[in-house]
Amino acid sequence: MKRHVPFAKDSHAKRARGTAAIAAVLVSGCANSPSLSVLGAYFPDWLFCLVAGVVLTVVVHLIVKRMRAELVLWPAAVVYPTLVTFLSLAVWLMLFQH
Repeated sequence: MKRHVPFAKDSHAKRARGTAAIAAVLVSGCANSPSLSVLGAYFPDWLFCLVAGVVLTVVVHLIVKRMRAELVLWPAAVVYPTLVTFLSLAVWLMLFQH
């Protein structure tokens, strides 16, 4: 006895069309690259935001150290990477949101 699945081909075609539609929507955000020209070379915006986040975190660290309040930012292994991320995203929102 032969087993026949009548709509198996249509099911795969529908899934492929749905996947292509979702991929098209997700990739549409990549139409133009957010980058800045620095001496003729293009760098992505997030790179500048990351550098600004690290620099601002160092400034915060120096201020906290000068105030002798290191225990406020404990544990440092969690606080400082979180602070870099927060400050990087804040810089991106303030400067590069088009």
